Amino acid sequence: MFEDWTLPRLLPLGVILFNLLFFLVAIPLESYIFNLRLKFDKKTSIFYAIATNLFSGTLGWIIFFFLEPHLPVDIKSELINYVFFNNFNSPTTQATIVLTTFIIFFITFLMKFLLLQLFVFTLSEEGWKKPEIKDTSQRRLWRRGGSGIRLQSTNLVITTLIANSLSYTAITIILLIRNR
Repeated sequence: MFEDWTLPRLLPLGVILFNLLFFLVAIPLESYIFNLRLKFDKKTSIFYAIATNLFSGTLGWIIFFFLEPHLPVDIKSELINYVFFNNFNSPTTQATIVLTTFIIFFITFLMKFLLLQLFVFTLSEEGWKKPEIKDTSQRRLWRRGGSGIRLQSTNLVITTLIANSLSYTAITIILLIRNR
């Protein structure tokens, strides 16, 4: 796996700085949404935003580095041309990037949701404890009122979608301002 691993002679400083900018914009926005919608305290919201963004960013780069050697040569050259020189040679590349961006958005959303769900479940006070069984009348009321777990999961999905959409929108606006 790491037989041909060498340090690059030329670092894509623009990509590294863009990734840092992405984190600096996404983390505060997403932590604000977590605080507002999920009623976490500020410290917990910031922790969840940092953890989900860094884990999903790291997984994204790992996936990219495993897929990149298998890309066709023309796509590799377009990718290198964009990373180092911020321009494209082929007119179809922009359409491919838009499609790829939508795919990345939904994969990132799914990763952030699963990570947030994992963090909330494992770091809660109850943790992995088995819930207590309530008496029969309490359970009937619970069934009639709807499942609280289902409602919480839906709230987590919507909140993650809003937070991810807001951070991606902010990054897109920054990219549009930069490319003007």
